[in-house]
Amino acid sequence: MKLSVILITKNEASNIRACLESVGFANEWIIVDSGSTDGTAQIARDFGATVIETPDWPGFGPQKNRALDAATGDWVLSIDADERITEPLRDEILAAMRDGAHAAYALPRLSSFCGYFIHHSGWYPDHIVRLFRRGAARFSDSLVHESLRVTQGTTGRLASHMIHYSYLDDESVLHKLNHYSTLGAKQAFAAGKRGGLGKAVGHALSAFLRSYVFKRGFLDGRAGLMVAISAAESTYHKYLKLMLLSEQAAKGIPRR
Repeated sequence: MKLSVILITKNEASNIRACLESVGFANEWIIVDSGSTDGTAQIARDFGATVIETPDWPGFGPQKNRALDAATGDWVLSIDADERITEPLRDEILAAMRDGAHAAYALPRLSSFCGYFIHHSGWYPDHIVRLFRRGAARFSDSLVHESLRVTQGTTGRLASHMIHYSYLDDESVLHKLNHYSTLGAKQAFAAGKRGGLGKAVGHALSAFLRSYVFKRGFLDGRAGLMVAISAAESTYHKYLKLMLLSEQAAKGIPRR
């Protein structure tokens, strides 16, 4: 039973080797890289991975489908460069492939925020479908926040979690906040949604309350408060950018 690991990268030199080492039990590693300038592609090739370099950026979903189309294994494991498969999870993955009770499996994910592992705020167990029989699923065409759509068979859950080093420091928080809020606003605009300042403030407040109160982020102490504030900021800027896109469209100003 052959396992293919797929991932997409851009400037992940600080992550890619540790990521690939955590999935060293796989039979092949397929990486689609979108213009890295820090040696990511060469590090991956030195590990033994197949690297496909692309000049364009079609969005997270289409880019991951490119990696999926290049996979040849019976099973596919999709991961991100800042994620690590633990040994207990490795054993569960191999057992699930042998058993074959389901066509896909959701993996729990434990994520960190500026050095703190977050157990509440809606961040954990954060089951996300990542392991599937090749041909049983494809990624959505979303520009951001893509999802894996299982079209054949049932989906089970594994118990052991993978590790996600999502935000190493405040600089990475601000970088991702800006990047994902821009993509989220563009995706919402393309879907016909329009924004306003009231919506930006209201959605931001809702995001804070959901993370800190309803999802019990307060149980993670100051780290939970940091996560809630970050969620509010990200949501505010997404809807603020959507408002600006809406105003530009109304004035006939071309989008960048």
